[in-house]
Amino acid sequence: MFDDAGGGRVVPVYALTGGRTRAVDGSQLPVETLVTVAPSGRPVGELQAEYSETIRLAAQPVSVVEISAHLRVPVGVARVLVSDLVAAGLLEIHLPPSGGGVDGGPAPAVLERLLEGLRAR
Repeated sequence: MFDDAGGGRVVPVYALTGGRTRAVDGSQLPVETLVTVAPSGRPVGELQAEYSETIRLAAQPVSVVEISAHLRVPVGVARVLVSDLVAAGLLEIHLPPSGGGVDGGPAPAVLERLLEGLRAR
């Protein structure tokens, strides 16, 4: 997906998801959602590079926003990639506790922990 010479993306980022910006079921994962490999999450056959890398990253709990940063794709694309892998039974998601934040969003403490984790990388 990347040009070996310059490191730039050869395939447009929206092509990774077929132009989708949401999961097939229309859901939108919060960026702080943690992702791990499902117990039965062994890929069968060849997977697109971004899907394989997402599974590799999820060997340890990783957030959707961290996946986005590692893959160098917009968060919306990372959400779709994760949702596709969850639907295939390869990944599990661990939603953050709801409430405590403004408009039902994540609590400030959750956002602070996420920020600390991102800064530590």
